[in-house]
Amino acid sequence: MTKIDNKEIVESLIKTFLDAGKISLEIRKKGLIKEIKPDNTPVSNGDLKVNEIITKEILKLTPNIPIISEETSDNKSIKDLKDFWLIDPIDGTYDYINNLEEFTINAGLIINKKPVAGLIHAPAKKRMFYSYGKKQSYEIINGKSIKLDSSKNFDKNNIKFVCYSDKIKPEISKIYKKFNVKKYVRMKSSIKFCVIAAGEYDGYVAEPRACEWDIAAGHAILENAGGSVTDFDGNEIEYGKKDFKNPSIILKRGKNF
Repeated sequence: MTKIDNKEIVESLIKTFLDAGKISLEIRKKGLIKEIKPDNTPVSNGDLKVNEIITKEILKLTPNIPIISEETSDNKSIKDLKDFWLIDPIDGTYDYINNLEEFTINAGLIINKKPVAGLIHAPAKKRMFYSYGKKQSYEIINGKSIKLDSSKNFDKNNIKFVCYSDKIKPEISKIYKKFNVKKYVRMKSSIKFCVIAAGEYDGYVAEPRACEWDIAAGHAILENAGGSVTDFDGNEIEYGKKDFKNPSIILKRGKNF
């Protein structure tokens, strides 16, 4: 594949993500048109509009890289994908359609089956995160890009995790004990990766669930901020798997705790 400039591409997409976020909120304010997909999950006209906006811009910037989106069937049948985009136009659709805040717009760039760059925008929370390489993860705060270092100010005596459910399963509870987790807070969507990358929380654990487009952008942002993303056995997570299903996952803000 022709070498691409991850920094240039990601920075070129920031305005598109911010604009898509505004449009997602405008569409919601007017009233969403909702339906249930074959997998029994909800989708709205807001999801589809955001998908259209970001895929159009990504295609302009990287016309030779396939795009895999949750909301379309395009390119999902390609075998042995190595270099591709993973897009989840609205992660946290339940929050989106119920006028809540924890939903995000996501795109992750996969090169040789590994996430190298990503963008996550949480429009209702007014938070925009992006990354384009090692030690190059940022949050835009008051119009300025602030570099993220998730390993800073780590307090091993007050470890806080985020979780996707208040009902903690026994297997996850064992991992919490291993890491001496003192507190956990329920949080939805890929914003979990971002708050860990920002050092606001220390980790996250989940058994196999969801799909690659749910985690690719966050994986890049957290890992490039100094954190780690592995399965329960400590293995690296690769992308382009059959049916794009995720394995178990452990996020940590630092690699050595």
